[in-house]
Amino acid sequence: MKGIVLAGGLGTRLFPLTKITNKHLLPVYDKPMIYYPIQTLVDAGIREIMIVTGGNNAGDFLKLLGNGSEFGLKHLNFTYQSSEGGIAEAVGLCEYFSEGQKVVIILGDNILEKSIKDDVARFKKQKDGAMIFLKKVNNPGEYGIAEVKSGKVVNIIEKPKKPKSDLAVIGVYMYDNRVFEIVRTLKPSKRGELEITDVNNAYIGAGSMSYSILKGRWADAGESIDAYNDTINFVRKYRKNSRQSFGKFNGGG
Repeated sequence: MKGIVLAGGLGTRLFPLTKITNKHLLPVYDKPMIYYPIQTLVDAGIREIMIVTGGNNAGDFLKLLGNGSEFGLKHLNFTYQSSEGGIAEAVGLCEYFSEGQKVVIILGDNILEKSIKDDVARFKKQKDGAMIFLKKVNNPGEYGIAEVKSGKVVNIIEKPKKPKSDLAVIGVYMYDNRVFEIVRTLKPSKRGELEITDVNNAYIGAGSMSYSILKGRWADAGESIDAYNDTINFVRKYRKNSRQSFGKFNGGG
């Protein structure tokens, strides 16, 4: 399997912090934000990783990350998203990199407390289709919410006015190689983007979507200024309480 970290966008919700840099390069406690999702993939056993970035600061990712040796990698791949076309569009840029393999995709501002290694291993054994991660939230009207019946996800609705559950779809997705065919069929949403929720609902419609309830805490550091600061406090508290190094942050200890 291959890993993809999506780190594009303008980061307008964190303005003015993002006026002169990409939000994924901002610090979260003592490491740049992008380090955390990369480490999540590495801890899950992924060794081939693509970074998708965009905007005016794309070159800074190369200066920061180099060849990935800090994460024990021999090489890191980079590609550039030239427009604000959405998460699904960014995924589509990675078709050549995937080489027909399954992919694990993580948003560059999502930080997980626990490892997803076991889930990745389970998806490797899944014949085909997709797997998403769900997490209970207190404010389901602000997320993509999964409706689950008889142990199966039957629908995902983005920011529903009347949520049918409190299970949010977090920013980690696992797909077989059919994801690129699905992306090519998508039409832009009202906000002019190709939506990842449409990708997930396509797999649900085909009866090939599985899910896992995420263990441990999940933080969307790019959601707002408050969320960004809450994430920093969470990471700092966790690190001091556990006395773990960065490499152990995502559940390795």
